[in-house]
Formats: sequence, C-alpha cells, structure tokens
Amino acid sequence: MQGWLSNTLWMVGLIIVGTVLAVRVAPTDPAAWHIDPLTARSPAPGGVLARPDGGDLSVPVLNATPSEVLTRLDAIIAATPRTKRIAGDVASGRITYVTRSLVFGFPDYATVTVVAVEGGTAPVILSRLRFGVSDTGVNGRRVQGWLDALAADPT
Repeated sequence: MQGWLSNTLWMVGLIIVGTVLAVRVAPTDPAAWHIDPLTARSPAPGGVLARPDGGDLSVPVLNATPSEVLTRLDAIIAATPRTKRIAGDVASGRITYVTRSLVFGFPDYATVTVVAVEGGTAPVILSRLRFGVSDTGVNGRRVQGWLDALAADPT
C-alpha cells in the first residue's frame, strides 16, 4: 500500500511539474494576440476590456494627443514586473504585451491602443489569459492599476 501511495505522489508531482514547464515554454504567436481591441468582445471572466464604450472598465479621457497617451501608457505597462512587449509600437498605434504570473509563469496578453474622443484621448486595453477560463480578477486589477497610473499623471 505504501509503495502505491509513493508512486502515485511521484506521478502527481511529475504531472504538475510537466504542466508548469509546458506553460512556461509554450511558444507565443504575436499575430494571434496582437488584435484590435476596438473590435474585440469582452474576454470576461478570463480577462477584461477597458474602452470608452462597451467595455468592462471605464477609461479616463485625457487632454493629450493619441501619441502622448500611448507613449505614457507604454511606459507604465513596460514598468510592470514580468512584462515584455511582443508586438507593435507607439508609431503603429497598437502594442501587445505578455505578463507572466510570479509563481507558475502563466501568460496574460494585453493589447493597447488609444482613440480620439470628445474632450481628448482615451486608452483602450484588451487583457486576456491564455490558459484556463478564469483569472480570479488578476487582469482586471492589473489594467485598473495601469488606468489609475495614467489618470494620476497623464504627462
């Protein structure tokens, strides 16, 4: 009986380690994630969509040019731990990032752009997970933090 339990625990451990390794080394296809957040549907519960109309989160309207807002947003997101740009740039008007969770390295993808609206410029952010069906609100909290930082210092 004890040998069976020991073997079972080893197998469970190997499955967990294998799954974590598969998640960490799974290739990313930037083209699959670098989509237009203006035409995307909400990814809830596995993510969040922040935009002026029809989003899960409201966004600030800033008195700045689209390039200025996207440049500031790029700096805020680039400073997020375990985050790197995988596609786009400020000049193209759309940028996609991957942020990995601390412990298991699960990837979340965020695509950002900006739009001109009455009174200024508004950010648009689509953030979603790659694996699973729910992120327990992680994407929403991360995006809200980015929006709060942008609204607090739009210059």
